[in-house]
Amino acid sequence: MHFLEFEKSIETLYEELEKVKTSQSKTEVDMSSTIEKMELKIAEERKKIYANLSDWQKVQLSRHPNRPYTNHYIEMIFDKFQEMHGDRNVKDDKAIIGGFAQLEDQTYMIIGHQKGVNTKLRKYRNFGMANPEGYRKALRLMKLAEKFNKPVISFIDTPGAYPGLEAEERGQGEAIARNIYEMMNLKVPVMCIIIGEGASGGALGIGIGDRVVMLENTWYSVISPESCSSILWRSWDYKEQAAEQLKLTPKHMHKFGLIDQIIKEPDGGAHSNPKQMAKTVKRYIKKVTEELCAIKPQDRINQRIEKFSQMGFYNEDAKA
Repeated sequence: MHFLEFEKSIETLYEELEKVKTSQSKTEVDMSSTIEKMELKIAEERKKIYANLSDWQKVQLSRHPNRPYTNHYIEMIFDKFQEMHGDRNVKDDKAIIGGFAQLEDQTYMIIGHQKGVNTKLRKYRNFGMANPEGYRKALRLMKLAEKFNKPVISFIDTPGAYPGLEAEERGQGEAIARNIYEMMNLKVPVMCIIIGEGASGGALGIGIGDRVVMLENTWYSVISPESCSSILWRSWDYKEQAAEQLKLTPKHMHKFGLIDQIIKEPDGGAHSNPKQMAKTVKRYIKKVTEELCAIKPQDRINQRIEKFSQMGFYNEDAKA
């Protein structure tokens, strides 16, 4: 089990619990009462810590190595999934996966970032940083969903679009901009769920929808705290201050009107109980699908455009 820096007190309690369990196994002495009390103490300590998380701690949680990724949600929520590959132009970008999925009697087009669960797979998936062909693959699949009148669900979890020179040469900015434009006008329902990191254009490339929601311990911003710190202070040492100033947590995003809802995570984060988290997301998907399918396509598009047009704050200069 992996513990973050602010979870040290929970880690100590877990170590003590494991010692008691080992002792019970070796001596065959019934210690169930002691174990139960320790488990209760762990739950109370976890609840206490998670009730007062800082913005930087939420960023850390969004990157937890045991946190469920897009593939995990697909496996836990949907009955069938047929992955589709390639942008029909350059290649198949492994940082973005997509395909048709079945949930009871409803078919969806699923698109999402995939980071990889170990070092080898993270390299294979480019750490969830998509190239232009990844966003073009996503657009191809969204257009396919539109053709067959199937709702689109995007799972967002990326530290950003791949910033390499070759990505820029192949039109990274154009690919993301094209997706934003096309998603705004898709005739089918679109749900965007931020399940981890939601950084910059990398997130926006599959992040325009009728409903945009965030899991409780995620973040959504134009830049990561580390990059912001390196620009403003010429050092990563101020990443905690940067996280506070960026206002990137779900609470801030909802207050600013940039997302529609916050989906609560289990105590200890999504990684502490992935199955429960998946059930919560599944209930949300079914509920919102019913709501969106009841709206006429053109009305949905108009509402989507209006929603994003109203985002942001500005002042008009009467003298201008």
